[in-house]
Amino acid sequence: MPQLFRRGLSPLLTIYIVSFFFTLHAAIPVYINSSFLSTLISEKYVGLLYTGAALLTIIALILIPKLLRLVGDYFATLLFIVLEVAALIGIAVLEDANLIIALFIISSVLITLVSFDFDLIVESLSKNASTGSIRGLYLTSANVAWVIAPALAAFILTDGEYWRVYLAAAVILVPGLFIFAGRLERFKDPLYRIIHFKKTLRAVWQDKNLRYIFSLSFLLQFFFTLMVIYTPIYLHEHIGFAWKELGIIFSIMLVPFLLLEAPLGRLADKVLGEKELLIAGFLVMALATGTMYFFTAPSFALWAALLFTTRVGAAMVEVMTETYFFKKVSAGDANIVGLNRTVRPFAGMLGPLAATALLAFISLPSLFLSLGVFMLLGVPLAAMLKDTR
Repeated sequence: MPQLFRRGLSPLLTIYIVSFFFTLHAAIPVYINSSFLSTLISEKYVGLLYTGAALLTIIALILIPKLLRLVGDYFATLLFIVLEVAALIGIAVLEDANLIIALFIISSVLITLVSFDFDLIVESLSKNASTGSIRGLYLTSANVAWVIAPALAAFILTDGEYWRVYLAAAVILVPGLFIFAGRLERFKDPLYRIIHFKKTLRAVWQDKNLRYIFSLSFLLQFFFTLMVIYTPIYLHEHIGFAWKELGIIFSIMLVPFLLLEAPLGRLADKVLGEKELLIAGFLVMALATGTMYFFTAPSFALWAALLFTTRVGAAMVEVMTETYFFKKVSAGDANIVGLNRTVRPFAGMLGPLAATALLAFISLPSLFLSLGVFMLLGVPLAAMLKDTR
């Protein structure tokens, strides 16, 4: 099998395929994680586990450029994937709540580190003029998995047996591990420039366009964090949807990532700059998310359409932030890429803390209204960017 991959697949196509398996494995449990964790600890403390995982992820991303210089991207990624498979098997078979929680946190860190390594590989194989197209296709390969995952998870999850979902996630990642190991062992690492974290932060802050794109990425990840944690709880516990219904709703919700990101990436390369699409994306996100406050009926069609619209905006923002950022950096800028990837765990740390504080004073539906208003900050920030075209 490795010989077949060696003959038939280019490195870029290989990473697209590996990304599909990797994303599918990560996406299958993502919408049941908060409900599963609430069976181990009190629901009000679940957000703190996400905060702890995010804090450790930030530390790992700060340290990873040194590891890449030592062993290279290929061996580091291989190690992380093997550890991720082991962590998921542990979550599935162990019964001690403390061990399961520890493995959940470790898995969260590993998923971000593998994603970071994939970013560097894709960037090293990209030409700047086609960054939007390549990033769009890369995101699309992952988004096929995102669309499939919720419905698949709902099918696997029966009678509250969450362990089935985590074991399935481990099994799904194994083909990706073998494809990666068999095809990318000759990947040539760029020179990973080791710069002090404070210097990297200062360099980003002094470049106003990087500063703005980091801010826009933070808003997007803040949105994803709160929606992933609180939407399943709200729709399952408060609106009353069954998991089988939610699986289909969430799959429909994620279709825009599959349909829009590749063509929008090409559009940004050939016709428009990123700024206009970013502004439109944040407006759609803000309006659709805020609208969730006004609906409480358990209507399948209504919630599928509403959540679908939130992701239309999010897909526009995601591909444009990725395209703009990677047109500004190279694969050797591991510290800057690493700092950019700390945005997600940083939002993952602050998001649950902010939500926990807000929920002491407001209802859960009001949280979505507040999130919609917060997304409006993306409009003036995007307007201040200098387009790459």
